[in-house]
Amino acid sequence: MRSDVVVIGGGAIGAAVAYFLKLLDAGTAVTVLERDPTYGQASTPRASGGVRRLFSLPENIELSNFSILFFDEFAETMGVDGVEADIGLRKNGYLFVVPPSARDVLKRNFDTEQRLGCNVVWLEPDELKHRFPSMNVSDLGAAVYSPDDGWLDPHRVLMGFRKKAESMGTEFLADQVTGLVRQGNSVTSAKLKSRRQVEASQFVNAAGAWAKDICAMLDVKVPIEPLRRFEHYFECQDPIEPLPYLKDLERLAFRPESKGYTGGVPTLEEPRGYNFDVDHDYFEAVVWPALAHRFPQFERTRCRNTLPGLYDQNDFDGNAIIGPSADGLGNFYMLAGFSGHGLMHAPGCGRAMAELLLKGRYETIDLARLGWQRLLDGTPLREQGII
Repeated sequence: MRSDVVVIGGGAIGAAVAYFLKLLDAGTAVTVLERDPTYGQASTPRASGGVRRLFSLPENIELSNFSILFFDEFAETMGVDGVEADIGLRKNGYLFVVPPSARDVLKRNFDTEQRLGCNVVWLEPDELKHRFPSMNVSDLGAAVYSPDDGWLDPHRVLMGFRKKAESMGTEFLADQVTGLVRQGNSVTSAKLKSRRQVEASQFVNAAGAWAKDICAMLDVKVPIEPLRRFEHYFECQDPIEPLPYLKDLERLAFRPESKGYTGGVPTLEEPRGYNFDVDHDYFEAVVWPALAHRFPQFERTRCRNTLPGLYDQNDFDGNAIIGPSADGLGNFYMLAGFSGHGLMHAPGCGRAMAELLLKGRYETIDLARLGWQRLLDGTPLREQGII
């Protein structure tokens, strides 16, 4: 079979690429290859769902500005046959808290966010205590609050993109890529587990934590590794005032969910690999002390559920690799390595990739600095401060 564009990976990123391709050019034939249509181990449904503008890199801030506005209209825009695509978007805000030693970095980020049009509020410790009286602020130097940010339901976002893309003519194939055929500086076809073969003019590697395996089929090495993280659901016996999504420099990140909270403390020290085992001691040993330090009410808390998932961790610099030219391949495009930011940037990156594929250039947001060239040059592009 033949298609114009083959997208490898049908999670939120791949489905967003398909949607924007069909939006910009309805005549483009798009095929999305997803080996597990149940998304049993996919990263998207296991994400925390946070969407924020709090970054240091202008590219990430602009991606968030575009994506969050898109999520604002998602239910109506992505509706199919009169049924809206509700994603449970809650604009309860985001809050970054830092110790005195990180004030300067936080202030630089704050200034960049303001310059790029973000609604952000600088909070000194006494102002923070006034807004959130349950919080221990004794070791904090400052905070930044973004009231227009929040969280959403990752699975609903994925299904919304997928169903809309399908309604526009995208073909989603439940099949696994087992090989890629290369001729010179081009990929010509994808071999599938079903023994079928799909030819195309352009290929997009949106396989997330499995992106390096797709690259290996072309003898291309990429610094993207699967990194296990836990999303814990826990409840507190003592009341706490309504909270935003909170993050600190020790990587504690959590938000309200139902009758309790969801979040955790991801660690970069976790061995890389496709590991979905649950460490039932991790919450009590790592997460609970961090929670109880920041909010004394969490001295009395209980973890109700732990869900393991995978980051597509870019060990080079923690940011996505976007665009062509991996090993000189002009029609093989990377869109992976988001390191935990994929879901929140799916709309912006889906649009950007569609522009590259159809027009050969970025038109909405210039993401050239996130391309393959920085790997060749050995010049990482890292976020500063909380990531």
